[in-house]
Amino acid sequence: MKSKKVIIRIITFVMLIVSLAFVPWGIVKMWASPLSETIQMDIESAVTNHNLDGVIVYVNQGGKASFYSAGWKDRDKKIETDPESLFKIASISKLYIAVAATKLIDEQRLNLDDTLSTLMPEYANQIEFSDKISLRMLIKHRSGIPDFIKLKAFPWSNLPISNKDALKLVLGMSADFSPDSKYAYSNTNYLLIGEIMDKALGYSHQQYIKEEILEPLNLTNTFSFLKEVNQQNVMSGYDVGYDGDLKLSDYTIPGGSMVATAEDVGIFLRALNDGSLMTESERTLYSELYVYEHTGLLPGYQSIARYDKERDTVVILFVNTSGGDSWTKIEILYNRIMKILSK
Repeated sequence: MKSKKVIIRIITFVMLIVSLAFVPWGIVKMWASPLSETIQMDIESAVTNHNLDGVIVYVNQGGKASFYSAGWKDRDKKIETDPESLFKIASISKLYIAVAATKLIDEQRLNLDDTLSTLMPEYANQIEFSDKISLRMLIKHRSGIPDFIKLKAFPWSNLPISNKDALKLVLGMSADFSPDSKYAYSNTNYLLIGEIMDKALGYSHQQYIKEEILEPLNLTNTFSFLKEVNQQNVMSGYDVGYDGDLKLSDYTIPGGSMVATAEDVGIFLRALNDGSLMTESERTLYSELYVYEHTGLLPGYQSIARYDKERDTVVILFVNTSGGDSWTKIEILYNRIMKILSK
């Protein structure tokens, strides 16, 4: 009996040692570290102690804006980041597309119940259930169309140069589920919405976004594509396990291609949430269709854009590190910022 107890204790001890080897100690350390007195001190700690390359934070609390930055804008050239740096905002771009689509629907230039086979007949035989998938389902991520980015075949090292190249990756594939039977985030939905808006407008939806959203808000530091900006003004991007700079990796697909400063995103997000960006009928429609905050992720670039109604506070967080456990660290950092703001 004693020998059995000894064996059990040895096995339990070995299992404990093995389990400890899989504990994400970097995350635990960041989560457990004492809260700093200021946002600036906390983001400096995130860079120095928790392996994030560069951080930008924009806060608008009750209409009063504050800016913070720490770490590297360009790690190799030892250029420190600054709050005015441009950043690839990735899927935060979907908020702008959703607003633009809402405006076109309100103008009756698009119909929410029109099906994909009607709107884009050229893909009717290549996308399953195209005769049942409505524009409404595309906007709400309820189409069932596979997400091209999640495919193993998606060429991150040689990004598609056109919407058609990206869409080809899912054409002919079976749907993930029947239309409107569940929710599943898919970048393919917003690629198709971009194409649908282009057709309805007769020109690019990016131009429409500029005229109807960016210019009325005086957002002069928001751009549709990386190629439109002086790349010296763009933060470099770094991925855990990759030594190079990902700044020149050019993602051009609708719903993920935009570049902006944290301040511009913050101004847009406040206008979206306080209702000043849309008419009353547009606001009612938008509330049925899409969200009022978003996150963004591209290799080397991770971002959070959120509005806290209770505190009347917009927080935009940019971090130019991706991969590994960096996303969890960014969520922890965001929560720490909110706690500091609450003090």
